[in-house]
Amino acid sequence: MEYEPLRKLYYMDEALYAKTYETRFHAEDAVRLDFDIGGHPAFFVQTTEVWQLAYAIARLDKRVAHLSGQLPRVAKNQYSQKCLIDEIVVTNKIEGVHSSRKEIHDALEILQKQSERRRNQRFLGLVNKYQKLIAGEIIPLETCADVRAIYDEVFLEEILTEDPHNAPDGKIFRKESTAVHSETDRVIHTGLYPEDAIITAMEKALAFLRDESVEQLFRVCIFHYLVEYIHPFYDGNGRMGRFILSYCLSEMLEPLLAYRLSGTIKEGISAYYKAFVVCNDRKNLGDLTPFLLMMLQMIYAALKDLESSLDRRLLRWARYEALAEHFPDADDGDMRNLYSCLIQAALFSEKGISTGELMQGLHKTYYVIRKMLSAIPDDLLMAQRKGKEKYYQMNLAVLDDVLLEAAKENGEVEK
Repeated sequence: MEYEPLRKLYYMDEALYAKTYETRFHAEDAVRLDFDIGGHPAFFVQTTEVWQLAYAIARLDKRVAHLSGQLPRVAKNQYSQKCLIDEIVVTNKIEGVHSSRKEIHDALEILQKQSERRRNQRFLGLVNKYQKLIAGEIIPLETCADVRAIYDEVFLEEILTEDPHNAPDGKIFRKESTAVHSETDRVIHTGLYPEDAIITAMEKALAFLRDESVEQLFRVCIFHYLVEYIHPFYDGNGRMGRFILSYCLSEMLEPLLAYRLSGTIKEGISAYYKAFVVCNDRKNLGDLTPFLLMMLQMIYAALKDLESSLDRRLLRWARYEALAEHFPDADDGDMRNLYSCLIQAALFSEKGISTGELMQGLHKTYYVIRKMLSAIPDDLLMAQRKGKEKYYQMNLAVLDDVLLEAAKENGEVEK
C-alpha cells in the first residue's frame, strides 16, 4: 500500500488525517526525533517498504562491490576520476553553478601535481574533498564547528571570490535570515533563524546522525533532509548537503557510489524537490517518511546505474583484451601490456593515458614508450594533446568494427 503524505490526507478527510497522524506517530516502528519541523516533532515510520528498500540496497551493494573489485588498479583510478568529474559538474548544475569538465579536470591535475597554479583554479576545494572520499579520509562530523570546517574547505574560497556577501558572517553559520526561492521567485522555504536556533538545530541533527539505535542508512538520509531544512549558510547548502550525504554513504556502501549520486538526483530532481516541499509543509506534521522513501529509492537507482556501467565496461574490456592477442607484436609481453593499458584508458578514463603514466605503469623509459607507441597501427591508436601533455587510448570504434565482422562470420548476427 502506497504511503500517503499526511498533507495529502489533510485535503481528503480531516478525521482520517488526524487518526493517521496519531497512528503513525505512536507506531511501534516509528522513530521520533528531538527536532521540530514547522512546530511539530519530527518522526519517520520504518514501514515494510522502507525495510525492503534497505535490504535491496544492501544486496545490490554487494554485487557492485564485486564488480568494482574486478577492475585493475589503474582502471579503477581512471574510472573514479571520470565519475568524480561527472559528480561535481552535476552537483554544481543542480544549484545553477556552471562548471565545465575541463575546469574540474584541471583542478584534479593541479592537486595531483601540487602545481603552483592552485590559487587561481575554481572548485579546487570541492574537487580536493571529493577526491578524498575514495581514499577513505575520515571527516569529523561531531560538532557545528566540523560542519563549518567542511564548508570552509570546500566552498569558502569560491564564495569569497564570486560573492563575498554570501560568506558566513555569524559565530559559526549565518547571522541573518535566508530563503530558498522557486524559478518564479516565490519563497518555498525559509532557513532557520537566528543563528542560535541554527546552532541548536544542527547540534540536534548531528546527535541524531550519531544515534546508533537507528539504522545507519536511515540516519544518513534523514540527516540530509535536516541539513537542508536548517539551511545554515547563505549559499552552498545544497552542494554541501550532497557532499556530506556522499561521504556518509561512501563509509557504508561501495565508495564509488559517492561519485554517482548527484547524477541520479538530477534525473529525478522533481521527486527530490517535491519530497522537501512535502516534508517542510506544516500540514505534514513533521512526518519525514516520504523523504526517507524518496532518498532510499535514489540510492538504489544510483547503485543500479553504477552496476550497469561497471557491467558494460567489464564485458567490453574482456572482449577487447581477447582481441588484443591478435594485434601487431602482441606476442611480446611489453607490447601486450601496452595494449591493455590503452584499452583500459579508452574504457575507463576521462581523456586517455599520458606518456608519463605509461612510463610509470610499464616501468619503461620515455624513449622506449615512444618507440612502442610508434609500432601501433595509426587506425588503432588515438592521441590528443592537452596543454603540455599528450594522452593516448585505443580506438574502440575500430575494435567494435572488428568484433562485429567476426560475429557476422560466425553467424551470431545477420550480415
